[in-house]
This record gives sequence, structure tokens and C-alpha cells, in this order.
Amino acid sequence: MDDRIPARLRASDDDRERVATTVQAAGAEGRLSLGEVEDRLRAAYATRYVDELGTLTADLPAPERARPRRPLTVAALRDHPALRVHLGVIAVLATLLIVRWAVTGPGFFWPVVPLFWLFVSLLAHARFRAFRTRSGSAVPY
Repeated sequence: MDDRIPARLRASDDDRERVATTVQAAGAEGRLSLGEVEDRLRAAYATRYVDELGTLTADLPAPERARPRRPLTVAALRDHPALRVHLGVIAVLATLLIVRWAVTGPGFFWPVVPLFWLFVSLLAHARFRAFRTRSGSAVPY
């Protein structure tokens, strides 16, 4: 058995798909013409070695990594009055629930259960609004 490290590594299907995705994204952005995209995709799928794949995307920017979006931010509250109203209603209900708990005699802090679900509803509202805004159809609520 030969213990030498090969000078060139064979490209895997994942390597080819990664390059193909980058080429297709560059074509969608208008960085490559349709003919260039077809040529590079044909070359990517015909490539045998990893070092050959690099030449197909050397003149293209690295693909951007998607950052996780946080739907409930100060900017979202500022931009969407419905979220501010929702938060205000939760604040009023939280105050009433806590006052009632304090008046009836502090024991088990039962307001935590309805408050949890109220905040879940606020997060769901913010996430729904962020999804609708990203898809291009902003809703008034």
C-alpha cells in the first residue's frame, strides 16, 4: 500500500454542487451571462479534481452567508405600529395580572403562564410580519 499523499484530490459531488450553486447565484445576480453560466456548469460537473473547481469561481465574489434574522427588534417596533400596539396591550395585561396576583396574596406566581403565551404571541406576530415583509407583500396589521 502506498502511504504517499496524492498530489491532487478528487472532487466530490458536494464540491461540484457548491461551485454550481455559486455560479448559478452569480448568473442570477447578472455577473455572468447565460452562456457563461452554462459553460461553467458544464465544466463544474465534468471536473475531476478539486483544484480545477477553484478556477471556475476565482473571478466571482464569495457567496454571502445568511445571517439569522431576529424578527423582534427595536427597528421592527419602530417601523411597525401594530407591533407597538401589541406590546402595549401585553404591558397593560402584565400589569393587571401582577397586581391581581399581589392583591390575592403572593403564592405561586401564576401570571407567568399567561405572560409566557402573550410574549409568544408577540414573537409570532413579529415573525409573521418579517416573513410578509421579506416576501414583498407588507401587511397593514
